[in-house]
Amino acid sequence: MSRDTMRFVGAKSPDQQATMMLHRVRKILTRQRTQISNALRAHMAEFGITASIGRGGLERLIAVIADQEDARLPEEARACLTVLSTQLKMIKEQILDNDRRTLADARKTEAGRRLMKIPGIGPLPASAIVACVPDPTTFSNGRSLSAWIGLTPRQNSSGGKERLGSITKAGNTYLRELLVVGAMAVVRRAEQGSTKRPWVAQLLERKKPKVAAVALANKNARIIWAMMATGEPYRETALAAA
Repeated sequence: MSRDTMRFVGAKSPDQQATMMLHRVRKILTRQRTQISNALRAHMAEFGITASIGRGGLERLIAVIADQEDARLPEEARACLTVLSTQLKMIKEQILDNDRRTLADARKTEAGRRLMKIPGIGPLPASAIVACVPDPTTFSNGRSLSAWIGLTPRQNSSGGKERLGSITKAGNTYLRELLVVGAMAVVRRAEQGSTKRPWVAQLLERKKPKVAAVALANKNARIIWAMMATGEPYRETALAAA
């Protein structure tokens, strides 16, 4: 307590801890879905059966496994692959149920409903931010929240010259991942010419899409802090004009 500059972690309520458990379980299920999908593709390729990348290609492989008349798969191999395809179906259903719970969690709080108005902030980021940041006043400003998430540039300044490097990648990895993925969706729409944020379109003229997505994620983090700290709604017109 003698060090007045020391920062303290905000205490989370049991409901906020339960919400973060919802997100952690979803991450585990998503990882398992990827592992089983890759295993199915690899085992089928051993018998010369391949399919295109994506959900459609995987569905065609599963159809081959279910087709008892297809002689390309030995019976023992078909039995093993059927176990994997059954597990994959179950995991997909669990992820879908998890997403429904996350959407309901984001909508049940007033802050979550307001945050979902920000382009690039869907139910997942809104729910996670409300759970991870119980008290926005813990941070002095929006940049402090952005730095805590790891979205601010690394400082390499000396001799009166300011040199900014890549982002620090410090702090909350999960929130940073969600914000960057959401920002990337906005950047893709901007590349297609369908965006209401001229700032993003102008940034894409100078920067690569992934760099622009990180910059937008940094900007969104600051907007999130301002909205949570003041209780104000998201104002698209004012932000676009700024």
